[in-house]
Amino acid sequence: MPVIVLEARDFTSPLFLVRTLEILSSCTAFSLVASLGHEELNDHSYVNTFRIFCMFTWCFFFAFTLLIHILSTIQFHSLLPISWKNLTMTVAVLGALMSLSSSVLFSWTVMRHDNLSPRPVAAAVASCLIVLAYFSESYVLCTQAQEQRGYMGSMPGLLKILQLWGGCQMIPLVVVLVYDKINGIQYWQLWTSGVSYGICILMSLVTLAVILGDFAGRCLLPFDRFLAGFSLIGVLLYMLATVICLTKILQQSNQSNLLHKSTELIIMETVVSSITLLAYTVDLAFSIKLLCDRNHV
Repeated sequence: MPVIVLEARDFTSPLFLVRTLEILSSCTAFSLVASLGHEELNDHSYVNTFRIFCMFTWCFFFAFTLLIHILSTIQFHSLLPISWKNLTMTVAVLGALMSLSSSVLFSWTVMRHDNLSPRPVAAAVASCLIVLAYFSESYVLCTQAQEQRGYMGSMPGLLKILQLWGGCQMIPLVVVLVYDKINGIQYWQLWTSGVSYGICILMSLVTLAVILGDFAGRCLLPFDRFLAGFSLIGVLLYMLATVICLTKILQQSNQSNLLHKSTELIIMETVVSSITLLAYTVDLAFSIKLLCDRNHV
């Protein structure tokens, strides 16, 4: 089968340009961060965890975007047994959210504000360019017609990407809180929150796999009930996790030896948990409305 390459005008299209910027910026960011020495990092125990998270995010989306860029250029994606429009939308929106989180975490934990060196500053600028590029791609894809955007370009699909983003943010936060052994926080609280986040991440991945593989028609249950059940479970689990986060904040406020860093981490977890809970709640409302509309037809 002959390989079909894009026409000349397609190489100046907005999608081609922003994906090229994503690849170049990601490569620059993780290369600069990988070359940083210990003298250029803040001496805190949680720095390595967040640094690994940032590096993984940049490397993962660099590899995925490069693959999408190559397949789009040679027009080979039509042969893949996946929903291409849903895949590109998911990578663009999730890449924008994850890159934004990595930029914030990198600036907060890695850069030395009292003695800035060129490489951390350059890495932070490259990370900001990644965020700009992915949000630009998301905007370009969202301006397309609904049949070109697919399910992940609709409001329920975007909410599911936000749910997956929220779960991914909890991984480094829970790891830091567990291994730092912060006073006043009991392990059952950390493990209960961790299990809740893990179940929700697993549900998001299963939902994503069903949508990208076009397996909705092969589910044992109707797909809309399947999504409604996952949304309800997500609401309950994140309600539990948010209550635990608020309890941990109250416990920390009662400690005489309050650690500023630990308080920031718990507040960060609470904010992300609340945002994700809101996403699950709105998604559940969409699912219930869809079920009611179909029952009335």
